Amino acid sequence: MTGCAAERPNAGRLRLVTGTAGGLYEALGSRFAAELTASGLTTTAIPSTGSVENLTKLADNHADLGLALADSADTFVRHRRRPVAALARMYMNYVHLVVTASSPITRARDLAGKKVSVGLEGSGTQLTALRVLEIMGLRVQTRNMGLDESLDALQSKAIDAAFWSGGVPTPALAARRGLRLVPLGDVVGRLRRTYGIVYETALVPTGVYGSPEPVQTVGTPSYMVCRVGLPEDVAYDVTRVLFESRDKIGAPNAPGMVLARRYAIGTGVVPLHPGAARYYRSVYG
Repeated sequence: MTGCAAERPNAGRLRLVTGTAGGLYEALGSRFAAELTASGLTTTAIPSTGSVENLTKLADNHADLGLALADSADTFVRHRRRPVAALARMYMNYVHLVVTASSPITRARDLAGKKVSVGLEGSGTQLTALRVLEIMGLRVQTRNMGLDESLDALQSKAIDAAFWSGGVPTPALAARRGLRLVPLGDVVGRLRRTYGIVYETALVPTGVYGSPEPVQTVGTPSYMVCRVGLPEDVAYDVTRVLFESRDKIGAPNAPGMVLARRYAIGTGVVPLHPGAARYYRSVYG
């Protein structure tokens, strides 16, 4: 009886781990938590350093729902063999390599020897950034900074470049002036050969962040993930609310960033939670 009573609160009081201030995970997660609460599933959005921390909290049963990059989730499940489940493939994340407009850095190889923020410890940005640097054979002076701190450090010339993985446009980055993106399209093939199809070629459209032309970079999907022990009915309802509220939560609208049911089931090695699978079957028969 005591064990049953202890499980009940988790079915109606959910913990959703999101991301850092200024990033899309924080904004998207907070809005989705509000929609879940309005639907009767009381949900608290909890800031975090990002994907790796979110996955760890889910595997350790310290959170119920979360957002994570596909490459982080793939590594977590395939190599670390930690248990998490997926509710949906959400949208495409874009790897941003940011420099000042006047910087001499025009390609990834120009980072050699430079001071580079690779994201916070425990973030998906850090994992992807370190892979890019390794693939390119680049030795840099790494700094672990969040997005806002990285942008401040760029503009004060405390660092030379910063990695960020997020939606397009990322609000905190779009609000800044005097910055530009460095193309990373030539890295995608190398990443795919080493780490698999979790990486794709992505194009930041003309005009985003003031760019006069499209910028080719590395893309990796974002997943809505959950702990494997989440009750099936709850997982079903969370997935249902996700699609019913997608216009309200503001899913990104740049190319490749569409929250669509047929797109959502492609979560790679991360298995769909049975409740999510039941939702998709109810839609498609």
